Amino acid sequence: MGDLTSIHGAAAALTPVDGTDLRKTFAYFPSAVVALCARLGGTPHGLVASTFVPVSLDPPLVSVCIQYSSETWPRLEQASRLGLSLLSSDQESAARGLSSKRGDRFRGVELRGGNGNAAFVAGATAWLETSVYEQVPAGDHAVVLLRVHRVGVSPESEPLVFHRSDFRALSGKSIEAQLNSA
Repeated sequence: MGDLTSIHGAAAALTPVDGTDLRKTFAYFPSAVVALCARLGGTPHGLVASTFVPVSLDPPLVSVCIQYSSETWPRLEQASRLGLSLLSSDQESAARGLSSKRGDRFRGVELRGGNGNAAFVAGATAWLETSVYEQVPAGDHAVVLLRVHRVGVSPESEPLVFHRSDFRALSGKSIEAQLNSA
């Protein structure tokens, strides 16, 4: 590929990769924050993923990446339907709670039911009712393809994003709108 230093300066020099460097590099890529939830035996189970990607329109598929070390995924993958909630910018506390390894993950989180076992976080930006379509091994994660059965959106709400290892909100304005108002 060549030497990037001639294009972007010394800061762009490439170095061999290890897990720590890769994690730091991935932190520069903003990603959606989604909650994947279901009620099993009347008990809510859920996790937060920041590796949500739309995959296909036909069939309707999205993907999330789940660490093999997850203690929650083995329960969730048994659900007939899973609720995927794209968290809104005012749901950082829900994101932190649902991603916690201890305590009541659902304290302060209002859930709404869907078909089958699907559970959705109230107040989210968008909701997708899904089922497991396929799981593909990928290093220390599984890429989980989810078939989308039903969707809903809250167009007035802004999504929560994960960027530089922290939760953030978008400005809500397009670049063009920001330039026009300056």
